[in-house]
Amino acid sequence: MELLDLLREAAPIMLRGAGYTVLFALAAMVGGLLIGFPVAVLRMLPYRLLAWPANVYVSLMRGTPLLVQMFVIYYGLPSIGIEFTPVTAGILALSLNSGAFLSESLRGAIASISLGQWNASYSLGLGYWTTLYYVVLPQALRVAVPAMSNTLISLIKDTSLVSVITLTELMLSTKEVIATTFQPLPLYLAAAAIYWLLSLLFEALQRRAEQRLNRAHRSR
Repeated sequence: MELLDLLREAAPIMLRGAGYTVLFALAAMVGGLLIGFPVAVLRMLPYRLLAWPANVYVSLMRGTPLLVQMFVIYYGLPSIGIEFTPVTAGILALSLNSGAFLSESLRGAIASISLGQWNASYSLGLGYWTTLYYVVLPQALRVAVPAMSNTLISLIKDTSLVSVITLTELMLSTKEVIATTFQPLPLYLAAAAIYWLLSLLFEALQRRAEQRLNRAHRSR
């Protein structure tokens, strides 16, 4: 009964933190897509001058820990006069990190579209950007959905790192309850269960999105 009382007491605080976790993850996903798409396109262009910065960005973001990136943005940049609020710093770090991984997912999806699709569009008088937007991207999106969904699920878990810059989300909310109840094991297990349930929810949404996008490609 004590366990149930503990969870009942902690539930409002932890669920509020879970709500912030979802909001941060979704905001970072949108930011990551806004960054990842142009980076993916730049890396596919036959111009080294444009592709080089994009390649360096992807290598840097994928090759360094997200926690270090967060520390650099929130604690390091103020030393050169660039300051962010915890919310901005957290979402920016998550967006920059996820943008690198999303760019790879999008680049792979775009590259999977056969060259014949491009050539057919060019033969109809369409240019590169028109072909990319109207012909290639709708097909590439269907291919990229699983990888993009995996990135979103990873973001749900990665938001736990923003607690180090005093940003309230599920993990920091759990720590606050532990500080008053001195019951770390059940509360950390409860937090893990919430993260798992959120992941299951987004997995279900992923399957739903895949079914809708694959509807036109099902065999009759």
